[in-house]
Amino acid sequence: MRIAVFGAGAWGTALAIAFSRNHAITLWSREASEIEALRKDGENRRYLPGIRLAETMRFTHDLAEAAEADLHLVVTPLAGLRDTARALRLAAPGTPLLWACKGLEAGTTKLPHQIVAEELGADAPCGVLSGPSFAAEVAQGLPAAITLAASNIEFARHWVQALHNNRLRLYANDDLVGAEVGGAVKNVMAIAAGVADGMGFGLNARAALITRGLAEITRLGIALGARRDTFMGLAGLGDLVLTCTGDLSRNRRVGLMLAEGKTLPDILQALGHVAEGVSTAREVAALSTRLGVDMPITLAVAGVLAGTLSARDAVEQLLARDPKQE
Repeated sequence: MRIAVFGAGAWGTALAIAFSRNHAITLWSREASEIEALRKDGENRRYLPGIRLAETMRFTHDLAEAAEADLHLVVTPLAGLRDTARALRLAAPGTPLLWACKGLEAGTTKLPHQIVAEELGADAPCGVLSGPSFAAEVAQGLPAAITLAASNIEFARHWVQALHNNRLRLYANDDLVGAEVGGAVKNVMAIAAGVADGMGFGLNARAALITRGLAEITRLGIALGARRDTFMGLAGLGDLVLTCTGDLSRNRRVGLMLAEGKTLPDILQALGHVAEGVSTAREVAALSTRLGVDMPITLAVAGVLAGTLSARDAVEQLLARDPKQE
């Protein structure tokens, strides 16, 4: 099968490597220099240094050329999803589309499936890949399991069968909203976990934060029409635990550096990768306020990122909240 992967960052490259074991992969980047480096080096030295790319993979910065495929997989940052989907609609209309970007669109608070519906139509064959998976480990062929969610369960099952392999296990789900909410808000919680770890609050505090973070994610998801059980699975609890505890988590690293007193611009420059939780926190805070969903951890993180709260003051505010029934 011909699969075109749009986005040559860490996660796009990792998925291209994982799926190249069974399929013909074309990896696209809008930057011609980036594509030339991939061809020349045989690896993605910027994002996944030391991990060899399959010799069978093709590389291009020509979107129309890449779009000649049986499946489109968009792995740009969320900010690039709309433009990429719009371009693919013109280049290869009707081609099934999956995305692996997480977050809420800046300024609109829209989830990825809403963006895709606006660009491709409400009936477009599409779905999301989400779940606990660090790019470096997937690229190395270490075992991982993720969710493929789509509103059409038969679509999800079909592509699970097509893409599943013994190193990257896929599970079908028809709760598209739940998978996307879990994937978006866990990044916000990972920033909070990084702050707590960086301030030396210990493992008990981390466990409490993850648990209460899951409660926030679930409340928002249900308010948006998701199913509670989705948040007990890979795209919910699984992704949350990994991102809040793993040393490879970019969002957790943001929290760790905030706890050190570093400024957000300096943190983002040092990171060198996109940390989706930074922009997502603001959008989730706005959405939860509009819907009347109680999300104190999210609001605290948004305040710290906006510079209206220090990390220590945010923690003190959370600890001083009145006790409630779990």
